[in-house]
Amino acid sequence: MPAQGAKETAAIPETTEAEAAGKAGAKVDEHDDDNAALAAQDEATGLEADDGADDPDHDTGVTARASAQIAAGAGAVVAAGLGLASVTGTWLGTTLAERANLMGQIKVQSGKAQAADQISAVYGASWHTNALVNGFFAVLALAVAAVVLTRPRATWVRAVAWGGLALGVVGILISAGMYLDLFGSMPTVPKAPAGAGPSAP
Repeated sequence: MPAQGAKETAAIPETTEAEAAGKAGAKVDEHDDDNAALAAQDEATGLEADDGADDPDHDTGVTARASAQIAAGAGAVVAAGLGLASVTGTWLGTTLAERANLMGQIKVQSGKAQAADQISAVYGASWHTNALVNGFFAVLALAVAAVVLTRPRATWVRAVAWGGLALGVVGILISAGMYLDLFGSMPTVPKAPAGAGPSAP
């Protein structure tokens, strides 16, 4: 009997060690399975990222947005430039004003125009022509700035576009004042006093 009890006692550690080894092996297998699942998930994520990067539609959308931003920025700068030109004047306006002045001088030299008509032909025509050209540039500035501001843009693009819009409004006001002679009336020839005649020798 004591010998049998000793055998059973000796068998218990062996069984316990076998179970511990089995449990350890199961944990290792479970750990390996978790690592394999994580690796598969990372690989799938990487493939999805690669697929998104290689997607032509994705690239096309990014390119379209970049092109739209570049066009909006260029439009804002153009609007500001046109507005500034409408306020300060342009080479085209100066050239057309000189042409109108020359045509007025030709008309005056023909001897068919009176004094008021001569002033209008020489001075008024060139003044009004310059005003019209500046007003045309102001209207262009307003149109371009309005197109840029119709959609949400970057902050600097909206700032430049609003600047062009403001300059366009100022240019229109200045052009209207020039054309309507609000800043200065047309020069006139003073009338001779009534009853005044040629002086006696």
